[in-house]
Amino acid sequence: MTSSTMSPLPSTRLPRIPSTKISAVISDVDGTLVTNDKTLTSRAQAAVAELHARGIMFSIISSRPPRGVRMLLEPLAITAPFGGFNGGVIVWPDLTIISEHLLMSEVVRRAIEMLTARGVDIWVFAGQDWLVRNPDGPCIGREERTVCFPPTVVADFGPALATAGKIVGVSQDFVRLARCERELRAALADQASVALSQPYYLDITHPLANKGVALTQFATLLGIPLAEIAVIGDGHNDVAMFERAGLSIAMGNASAEVQRVADLVTDRNSEDGFANAIERFILGGDRLKTDALGRGGVRAW
Repeated sequence: MTSSTMSPLPSTRLPRIPSTKISAVISDVDGTLVTNDKTLTSRAQAAVAELHARGIMFSIISSRPPRGVRMLLEPLAITAPFGGFNGGVIVWPDLTIISEHLLMSEVVRRAIEMLTARGVDIWVFAGQDWLVRNPDGPCIGREERTVCFPPTVVADFGPALATAGKIVGVSQDFVRLARCERELRAALADQASVALSQPYYLDITHPLANKGVALTQFATLLGIPLAEIAVIGDGHNDVAMFERAGLSIAMGNASAEVQRVADLVTDRNSEDGFANAIERFILGGDRLKTDALGRGGVRAW
């Protein structure tokens, strides 16, 4: 993505030849690297270990707060910087901040007002804290199991307005949340990046807090050309990095829209799709053998 905000997913893409050299792999986490019950499978772990063995750098960019992916760093031997809040913060494995992009307080206030008016629950991530007003709201148990720390219940988000890294609209009404995505994207324009990270999570971050911008920063930090970086993901928020990477791989559980803008499509995250993609397209080189690429909605294998 070349603009600072997330644009609607394009309906068509011209075919392109995937990169012949891959020096780094950057992965989304939820819906991609881990299964739906947040398990890192032994095959996924082994695939990443083989990347390291072949001198291919591996890291992650997640919509989670950095604190919420710490449990993955040791099993995956991640020593490079990684991203949280869709790239809104880039940190070292010890959580030392390299860079961060915080939302303007007025944007936070307006987003909260709009989501509240539409009957959507709201989470605010500020610093290392996850703030909620409704302790019985949807998906809180799921998120707590995912990030391995509990939310802080507050009566008012006011004190966090100046330090918010991410606002999340949460609803089990997927149609309502998709409508909110369109409405908030239009209303906040170039003041925020707005995208669904899951059908039940609508992420609102700083305009520069998107995975495309973060990927460019990774390339600079690591001294690796974007053309030599492969990315893999499943959500609308992954499209920004698909557009900048040398090779993009969509999960089989990604929407048809997301699959259409990827170079290749792997299996679902419940079918070890991440490990399959690494084994076939990165380590095995099948990206160079396939005639039908993922762009245009054609499954590559």
